[in-house]
Amino acid sequence: MKNLILVFGIFLVFGFSSCDAQFGKLLKQVGLEELNTDEIAAGLKEALSKGTSKGSDQLSVKDGFYKSIYKILLPPEAKAVTDKLRVIPGFDKVEENMLEKINRAAEDAAVKAKPIFLSAIKQMTIKDAWNILKGEDNAATQYLMRTTQTALYAEFKPVITESLNKFGALNYWSTEVNKYNQITLVKKANPDVADHVTNKALEGLFKKIAEEENDIRHNFASRTTDLLKKVFAKQDK
Repeated sequence: MKNLILVFGIFLVFGFSSCDAQFGKLLKQVGLEELNTDEIAAGLKEALSKGTSKGSDQLSVKDGFYKSIYKILLPPEAKAVTDKLRVIPGFDKVEENMLEKINRAAEDAAVKAKPIFLSAIKQMTIKDAWNILKGEDNAATQYLMRTTQTALYAEFKPVITESLNKFGALNYWSTEVNKYNQITLVKKANPDVADHVTNKALEGLFKKIAEEENDIRHNFASRTTDLLKKVFAKQDK
């Protein structure tokens, strides 16, 4: 890792063509003469593309959210509703039914993440690459959060709303909330379920991407191309 950081430091100090000879000499001194800045940036982009594609694919399949550590739970307001309703005959499975519906919606939306991630990765600059290399093990994930979260939310929420409708979740929830609100002496509930599911889906997605990033940084077996092996072999030193 230190060698890669030194490469970018040298690059930033000496620039491009005017100092090619001196830059090459310094690369040789630190044992990185076979790598250039284009290769390093390409390696990082390939690692990000691999990690984001794998993460999006795994979460977008059936049970990608629902039966995984990324399972989306009900918001506290909703939990209060289901706790009250489950004691009423016929409503004992209200929470289980709602949980499945909201997680199915998140799985539908996850497929939309890949093109947004790939667009952000293509726009990554040398400066971005430098910051990722000198950053923490989740620095690439943090970069993606900064550059894609707004676009992802805008893309996810309509899909999640549509999916919640498809699985009957919005009508189901509206019906249950109305019944709950008829109970005397309870605080009236009206949670925005689509917003909650969207935010939790994005939270799970970025956690998954961070895991993939960490795996590529530290697990040789995850570097499945020659470029990844070449670039990240230098990070291991």
